[in-house]
Amino acid sequence: MDFNRLIAFTQKLIHAASLSGKENVVAQFILDEMRANGFSSASVDANGSVIGILEGALPGPTVLLDAHCDTVGIAPGSTWTHDPFGGEIAEDKLYGRGVADMKGALAAMLYGIASLDPATLRGRVALSATVMEEVMEGVALKSVIESIQPDYVIIGEATNLRVNRGGRGRVEIFLETIGIPAHSSSPQMGKNAVHAMTKVIAVMESLPLPEHALLGPAVQTLTDIISDPYPGYSVVPSRCRVTYDRRLLPGETPQSALALIQAHPALSDVEFSASIAQGEHVTYTGVTLRGEKFFPAWELPEDHALVRAGQKALANAGLPVETGAYRFCTNAAYSAGVAAIPTLGFGPGHEEDAHVTDECLRLQDLQDAARGYFALVQAVTEIKS
Repeated sequence: MDFNRLIAFTQKLIHAASLSGKENVVAQFILDEMRANGFSSASVDANGSVIGILEGALPGPTVLLDAHCDTVGIAPGSTWTHDPFGGEIAEDKLYGRGVADMKGALAAMLYGIASLDPATLRGRVALSATVMEEVMEGVALKSVIESIQPDYVIIGEATNLRVNRGGRGRVEIFLETIGIPAHSSSPQMGKNAVHAMTKVIAVMESLPLPEHALLGPAVQTLTDIISDPYPGYSVVPSRCRVTYDRRLLPGETPQSALALIQAHPALSDVEFSASIAQGEHVTYTGVTLRGEKFFPAWELPEDHALVRAGQKALANAGLPVETGAYRFCTNAAYSAGVAAIPTLGFGPGHEEDAHVTDECLRLQDLQDAARGYFALVQAVTEIKS
């Protein structure tokens, strides 16, 4: 494996800004790199995700490796000491927006697959560089999976080079209170929707949430609040809307997540509504992705054949064999949580490396990830059905 080319390609990906819905330039880079590295086929689907396939000469399963190619932006007011799009190397680390989340993993997957020998490969290996993950986890991957029909999926989000066999899900809960407008000089004539919402928020902030042995506690965070009319000029607000980001555990459903709030006795005298937010985002190809913003949690048993194969592969590659779980939500919310396809997580870096100022990835971790993907594919394609 040519690690210098791997590093150079990762830098090239960093150079191209690729916010959700604007991944077209980086998608072309990925497509060209797949074709230059011996993939049997490489194409772009209707959503703009890039799919490369390496066909093996021997019968076996289909394994899909997935990495999203979109990134978050640069937070206003944040100060980087390294150019976020420069791909700079300093102190054996590669810096840039998306290098940890997750252009480094994407490049490592591509070069790991390209190092396989098709003559001895069982089944086929697919690599998807999916779009729009940062705004709707798993929605673009759904189309890839329907096309590829994989037997196993490997998600490349950061695991510190360990095997993850589960992950939290995510739901956006939309809360609304309705009041009665009045002049702010006579507030007693109206009903302030914000005052009603403060009662709802107080309950949300003290709500007991479930816990899970592998995934830890469920978490929820208030992410926005707005009153209507806004700005309010001499008027009692007649509407207030709040969004909570709730991290889910296995077994939770849209109904169960909402029921914790709707049935709370402390809110019996408060008029409010609770619903799942609806997402609508346009890809760079012009396709509109729509859907409920509920992305389920998932867990694979520790004795599952895929987990055992993953541990064996990493041991052979000289990497850690401990298993863990994602605390954030990934595209596996669809592959494992919805489609019930056995899924593992494996990637360079740590979860907390994502979305930060001076995002970086150790060069050694990038190289180890490429070796890990190479070993994982070999092991997973040999799983007996």
